[in-house]
Amino acid sequence: MYIARFGEPGNERTVVGNGDDQWFDPTVLPGVDAQSLVTNTGIALVAKALDAGSLPLVDVSGLRVGAPIPRPSAIVCIGLNYADHAAESGMPIPAEPILFFKKPNTLVGPYDDVRIPRLSVKSDWEVELGVVIGAECRYLESADQAADYIAGYVVANDVSEREFQLERGGTWDKGKSCETFNPCGPWLVTPDELGDVRSLAMWLDVNGERRQTGSTATMIFDPFFIVHYLSQFMVLEPGDLISTGTPPGVGMGMKPQRFLAPGDVIELGIEGLGSQRQQVIAAP
Repeated sequence: MYIARFGEPGNERTVVGNGDDQWFDPTVLPGVDAQSLVTNTGIALVAKALDAGSLPLVDVSGLRVGAPIPRPSAIVCIGLNYADHAAESGMPIPAEPILFFKKPNTLVGPYDDVRIPRLSVKSDWEVELGVVIGAECRYLESADQAADYIAGYVVANDVSEREFQLERGGTWDKGKSCETFNPCGPWLVTPDELGDVRSLAMWLDVNGERRQTGSTATMIFDPFFIVHYLSQFMVLEPGDLISTGTPPGVGMGMKPQRFLAPGDVIELGIEGLGSQRQQVIAAP
């Protein structure tokens, strides 16, 4: 099943589909809303009704595409999770996942503008596989168990300000939590639609020039390990988003380095999960 949200910011309508460009209204079912549709229980209920053909069609033509999940309680990110990206960053391969957080209000739609912060000179791009949690997750016993706690997967752009992140002291969070720094979507894809999440092609272009080419097959820590690992340190809640790292080709790793500027266009995608396109503008 595919889950999407259409409409203006703060007034999105949640719809579901089978990937054939037709969208249906799941909220006709008792107790189903945007929040319940990021739970495994809600997804199972709606999927059954969708397969039975009992949901009404929705016309979403001309509507803005929002992030496919409502604002999560947490956006947890994994740093340096591709060995070749760690190398281009001049950093050692981590022995354990490196964690940082993005503010939940960084979440925007897949085609919304990315705003360059007023003080920024080093804003960068990162195509990432996003994992959406579907059930409360705490102290999992194994990575194999983690699959039962995943609602689905999304494309995420972990936009990052490298000077804020690495040169201004403190943690990475200040370079990751600027407004609009987490375009997400265009839809959430449930695991049954996707096949092996550990072997998906990834790409990102800036102004039509390929910058990132990679595959989730080269992750150091795969999504199931990551969910299990995180559950030892924190309680993950339905709707929480985990960004699992980026392959090589970021601006920081280029020689000479190259960063985003107003007027640039970012396009990115992941096999089976769709694609995004953002116009880069200056923050007002």
